[in-house]
Amino acid sequence: MRILLVEDDPLLASGLLEALRRAGYTVEHVADGRAAVAALAHNDFGLMVLDLGLPALDGTEVLKSLRAMGKPLPVLILSARDATRDRILGLDLGADDYLVKPFELDELLARLRVLARRRHGRQVNQVTLGELTLIPESLSASWQGQPVQLQRLEFLLLLQLAENPQRVFNRAQLEESLYGWGEGVESNSIDVHVHHLRKKIAAGVIKTIRGVGYRIGDLAS
Repeated sequence: MRILLVEDDPLLASGLLEALRRAGYTVEHVADGRAAVAALAHNDFGLMVLDLGLPALDGTEVLKSLRAMGKPLPVLILSARDATRDRILGLDLGADDYLVKPFELDELLARLRVLARRRHGRQVNQVTLGELTLIPESLSASWQGQPVQLQRLEFLLLLQLAENPQRVFNRAQLEESLYGWGEGVESNSIDVHVHHLRKKIAAGVIKTIRGVGYRIGDLAS
């Protein structure tokens, strides 16, 4: 899942980038409110972690702009503002959760997992389609009850498709979900990942829609 991290403290941002990427997220980072609004207007994200005390434009204004765009993006506010009125304001403006700094990283990751589950209508931290099971927290996969060893990007590609079983993604959309800004992407990277997944799991785990892109296969047991 692709996350937008909006945080102006460089040390905290650096630590969060590393932790979120280690947890399997693709993370984009901006350090001020105006850059956040621009990023939201021109990109698709699965979640946003939003500081409030930002340069250029306050985080509350970023949140107002996001909701004015009509985007249902789940938002977790991460702020040193701990007064009850600030929490109420953030939630009333459309945030889905509010975590006060300083915080425990494990709690932040757990709250993000909750938001991800809600976004996809899941009750548990796993995705099951027929005989395929994916556990995002541990980046682990199984097929027909047997574990399958997947590379990080292979897992994330399969998860993106499995969480949206009726949707066809083109290569550009899949690249955007897997690779951060500025990362070099080979023109055939998605095709290579799809090839590996078909070899490791089953030929029909991913379907090619000619002239369009890919979708998850029909995996009913």
